[in-house]
Amino acid sequence: MKFKVGDRVNFLNDTGGGVIKAVIDSKMVKIETEDGFEMPVLASELIMDFRAEENARASFPRSAPVHPVKPEPEPEPEENRITLINPWGKIKEEHGIFLAYEPHERQWVLTGLIDVFVINHTSHDIVYNLFLIQDEILRGIDFSLVPAHSKTLIDTIDRDEIENWSRGFLQIMFHDDSPDQVFFPVHSVIDIKANRFFKEGSYRSSGLLQGRSILVSIAPAGTFEVASLDGSERKFDKTGKAELAKPLKEKPLIDKHRTEPGVAVVDLHIAELLDNISGFTSHDMFNLQISYFKKALESALSNDYHKVTFIHGVGNGVLKNAIVEELKEYEVVESKMASISKFGVGAIDVVIKNKE
Repeated sequence: MKFKVGDRVNFLNDTGGGVIKAVIDSKMVKIETEDGFEMPVLASELIMDFRAEENARASFPRSAPVHPVKPEPEPEPEENRITLINPWGKIKEEHGIFLAYEPHERQWVLTGLIDVFVINHTSHDIVYNLFLIQDEILRGIDFSLVPAHSKTLIDTIDRDEIENWSRGFLQIMFHDDSPDQVFFPVHSVIDIKANRFFKEGSYRSSGLLQGRSILVSIAPAGTFEVASLDGSERKFDKTGKAELAKPLKEKPLIDKHRTEPGVAVVDLHIAELLDNISGFTSHDMFNLQISYFKKALESALSNDYHKVTFIHGVGNGVLKNAIVEELKEYEVVESKMASISKFGVGAIDVVIKNKE
């Protein structure tokens, strides 16, 4: 459901609600709660408060005719294209210009629609010009200004459009009202293999967007070329170098759990894997746990780890037994009960043998 500023809403899975104060992006809004606090909330976790409209109609005298109120027109998409970068968290990414492909489905990134963003994580305003090769024809897709530390939504695409959004050129010019220096324009070549969009490992978390995305580095801030005012170095005909834009790779999954070189501890308790389990059945949660176990083990094997401790908990033993069965498929691993003094009886050590 699309909301606009001024809508009164209720929380879908909690009591209370508030009024929409701002539309942050296509999936996030800021609301002012009934006790006066402002907070960002996913639009999918809100529902329109139709009681407010009913109460307003009930306040008219019965004898007076009630004239239908003409609804306000939906804001033009252009008005909501530009939004702040991640207003809900700390940004750890290096400064620069990025192209990002963010799936609407956060849990299942290989399905559903994809938002395409130009992200300006610099202190300069930028003007971009995007060209794409679509159906083997070079087309001018979009051009606009993106303020400093902001992002702009270029388009929302279907999965069958990916081929037409993976090759082209992105040109960047920089602007400041009182600049200390002037930068040459940037010309970047976009060439992303389309099959990357159908591999879960291609989608990484970052501080620039709330969900996982394929993040393409167009121009790191440290690579901007300064135009000198020194007459001996002035180059009026110089243009920015054409460089290949590089998708940023996700760090190996197992590195998130690294405790020392070659050693990791992976906690498979569902609270460590999901922030919100509402709507998940016990079967869904078990499938998620065993899937995460497989991914972590494969990542450890691919990155030369020699021991991984999996914390499965005590429970009814279903997860532990499933792990033991899965390990039978791997000839290069051995398993044993983990240290009771460290983990109690709810963990298993997986030792990876030397492959040589």
